[in-house]
Amino acid sequence: MAQVSRFTCNEASALDPARIVVIYAQLGEVAAEHVISAAMEDIAQHIVAVEKAAKAHQYAKMVAELDAMVTLAEQIGLSSLVQVARDLQACIEARDHIAQAAVLARLMRLADRSLTEVWDLGDLRL
Repeated sequence: MAQVSRFTCNEASALDPARIVVIYAQLGEVAAEHVISAAMEDIAQHIVAVEKAAKAHQYAKMVAELDAMVTLAEQIGLSSLVQVARDLQACIEARDHIAQAAVLARLMRLADRSLTEVWDLGDLRL
């Protein structure tokens, strides 16, 4: 008889809080909150677009959306999200559809946690 195991994915997101501090220091509280909120909204939209493109097998569109998402994630210090997005791009380039599906699922989980983590730091002040 085969035994079924259930795995729980509890990967912590890597957030560079120093990047958030720099944004607040450079822009001030109101502008920083606006920039960070806008970046997070855009990242969320890119994540949705990546998922839709994956379902439609539009690999060039996925890569373009991932590129845009990486730029935004770097700006607000979401280093794990950047790395996983790059991993997904590598899977697309290698045409490894099985790995692509796994990494896309990981990206979705990580994006959810990462964006929540940035929101939780929203009260960070200098």
